[in-house]
Amino acid sequence: MPSTAINLGLSNLFLRKGLLTEETLSSAISESRKTKRTLVSTLVATKKLSAREIAELCYEEYGTPLLDLSEYDVKNIPEDLLNKKLIDKHKCLPLFKRGNRLYIASSDPTNISALEDFQFSLGLHAEAILVEDDKLSQAVEKVLEDDLSSLDLSGVDEEALAGMEVAETERNDEPEGDSSDDAPIVIYINKILTDAIRKGASDLHFEPYEKRYRIRFRIDGILHEVSEPPVNLAGRISARLKVMSKLDIAERRVPQDGRIKMKLSRTKSIDFRVSTLPTIWGEKIVMRILDSSSAQLGIEKLGYEDEQRLLYEEMLAKPQGMILVTGPTGSGKTVSLYTGLNILNTEERNISTAEDPVEINLEGVNQVHINLKAGLTFASALRSFLRQDPDVVMVGEIRDLETAEIAIKAAQTGHLVLSTLHTNSAAETLTRLVNMGVPGYNIASSVNLIIAQRLARRLCPECKEPEDVPQAELVKLGFTEQDIATGFTVYKPVGCEFCSGGYKGRVGVYEVMKMSDEIARTIMEGGNSLQIANQAKEQGMNDLRQSGLLKVVQGVTSIAEINRVTSFN
Repeated sequence: MPSTAINLGLSNLFLRKGLLTEETLSSAISESRKTKRTLVSTLVATKKLSAREIAELCYEEYGTPLLDLSEYDVKNIPEDLLNKKLIDKHKCLPLFKRGNRLYIASSDPTNISALEDFQFSLGLHAEAILVEDDKLSQAVEKVLEDDLSSLDLSGVDEEALAGMEVAETERNDEPEGDSSDDAPIVIYINKILTDAIRKGASDLHFEPYEKRYRIRFRIDGILHEVSEPPVNLAGRISARLKVMSKLDIAERRVPQDGRIKMKLSRTKSIDFRVSTLPTIWGEKIVMRILDSSSAQLGIEKLGYEDEQRLLYEEMLAKPQGMILVTGPTGSGKTVSLYTGLNILNTEERNISTAEDPVEINLEGVNQVHINLKAGLTFASALRSFLRQDPDVVMVGEIRDLETAEIAIKAAQTGHLVLSTLHTNSAAETLTRLVNMGVPGYNIASSVNLIIAQRLARRLCPECKEPEDVPQAELVKLGFTEQDIATGFTVYKPVGCEFCSGGYKGRVGVYEVMKMSDEIARTIMEGGNSLQIANQAKEQGMNDLRQSGLLKVVQGVTSIAEINRVTSFN
């Protein structure tokens, strides 16, 4: 309880001046003890005396300088003076310092213990400045709650969000500060996470800068700023996220990786992969949403054209060989692979995967998390798999010759191998393997199928509008005369309450190339990627651009979006 609640100096002053009776004063002191407020605040709240009346009385009695606090902007108070624990304890407010003197706003100039505490804490000689109690209370509340009150907690069920379960994250580490003080931070973070899930975000970025802090969501492949909390909450936000991720909150100098499993209900949970990165203004934290339901999508929902889908399913049905999925980061390769694994995941098959990291847990699949520090690489994991009687093997990425050679050997010895590479097209994938040092004959005899892919944003069906594009322009863009003859409608994004900038969701754009005898011969003769691509097109393969334009003809996406995700020469 604040020491001023039973201040005898003020009590005697009120009695001596005849402003209060002993009975009224005793009642006020008792009330102040119950409510843990100062005596002055209790008298003002119960309207026994006005704040102005008490301030003028103290000014006359003690000669303490009197200040109208409503004319003072508390935002001008230097950050190094704001000891919030002492401000909350004594209901006093340090205003400024001159030399080695600290001037503290107080409604009770006899509150010596407050001055001593501030003096000891800040190492400055403390002096009181008299202010009206009601204005002081407002200023103290603003200083204590200004940071948290600016957090966007509108429209949230605080009890529900505060009670959301974070599975298996209980530990002794706590964020800086009192747990009760951090309740708004807990609710705010939970709200941000649930907003991200509701809006279909794939990644969340928490970014500190010198004078601002921003939070962005990646929605349909594009980053959008969604919140800008006060910059001085950066430490508390990162501490909360690190506690949820079971990371070391005391370590801020090196990157850390963690994971959060958030239970939204008894049957629904979402995983977040968390990565921290020290920057010059604090720790940037990026969270990847790993929704296992995305791996349960049927292959027909991914955007494959009928011929492409049938080709993928045909190669998945083969007992051996290699299927490679290629494309840049964020192009949907993981979902394509997991969709294939779900098709293969039956009681009769033994499936093992090596991933860095394991993003989505699949029941019935033996998933291994690569650990380079411990010596568990893709190559070493793959060697172990081959001693575990596998039917299907998935390697997260072929990064080097050693991994490529083991994967190819597995594909040649009766195993179905699925993997990824970071190349721009199906044809470039084959030449990349050659450049790694894999002999052309091994590639030709082991690779069954290559899928190159991109993700394009879908037009919102609620607001998309027809766009008038001249026929000559359509020809320049790559549409065939056959496409134009159908009289299809080109749509453009508009934007409405149901979407983000006219787009809602994404669809895959694919280039599916089957290894044929002609392509195998071109590889073994040392052909380049252009020759391989031309050979595949002669066999009827649609490249990424053609597949994208087909999505425009179907009214799924816009010309601008296909221009963004595919190139056209």
